[in-house]
Amino acid sequence: MNPIQRFMRLFFHLLYHPFAFTYDLVAATVSFGNWKNWVYSIFPFIKGTRLLELGHGPGHLQRLLLDRGLAPVAIDESTQMGKIAKRRLGGSQKLSRALAQQLPFADKSFDTVIATFPTEYIFSKQTLSEVKRCLSDGGRLIVLPAAFPKSGFLKWLYKVTGESPAALTESIKTKSLQPFLNAGFHAVVEIVEVKSSTLLIVIAQKK
Repeated sequence: MNPIQRFMRLFFHLLYHPFAFTYDLVAATVSFGNWKNWVYSIFPFIKGTRLLELGHGPGHLQRLLLDRGLAPVAIDESTQMGKIAKRRLGGSQKLSRALAQQLPFADKSFDTVIATFPTEYIFSKQTLSEVKRCLSDGGRLIVLPAAFPKSGFLKWLYKVTGESPAALTESIKTKSLQPFLNAGFHAVVEIVEVKSSTLLIVIAQKK
C-alpha cells in the first residue's frame, strides 16, 4: 500500500468514525454543494422494491427512498453513522451495523443493492460474492463510485494524461467495470450529467 492509499484509508476511517458528525459538511464542501444531487441520481436505476443500501452514512438516501414510499434496509460498519442516521430517520428505519463482506441476510433477499461513493471494500471479491448471494436472479447492484466536476477538472485530467476525452472516458469505464465482471456480473457503466458534474454509475446485474 502506497502512502496516498494509507492516507486515504486513515482519512475515511476518521470521517466515518470519530469525526462522523462532520460528514455532511465535508461532503458538501468537496462536492460544491452537489453531494445530495449526486446520491439521488441513482434512483432511476433502481429495480424492484426490496432494497439494500451498503454504507448508509448519515441516512440521506434512506430518507429519499422512504419519501418515495419504499421500505429499504441498510447497513453501515460505523456505530457513529448509525446513530446519526437513526436520528435523521426517526429511529424506525431498518438499519444494521454490519460489514458488506458478511451480509446478515438470506439468499436472494433483495432486488437492488445500492452503494454511493463507497470506499475500496466495494471492489473486494468477498463483498461482491456476498452481494451476488443476496440478490434475486436478475437483481442489480448499483454503485456510484465517482463524480467529476465539469468546470476545469476533466480538461485538466485530459491534459495530464494526454488522452482524448473519449479515450479517457473509455479507460475509466473499463477500470471501473473489471471487478464486477471478474465477479461474474453482467456490468455496464452509465455516464450521467447532473448540473455541473459528470457521474460514473456502475450497474452490475446478477446473471
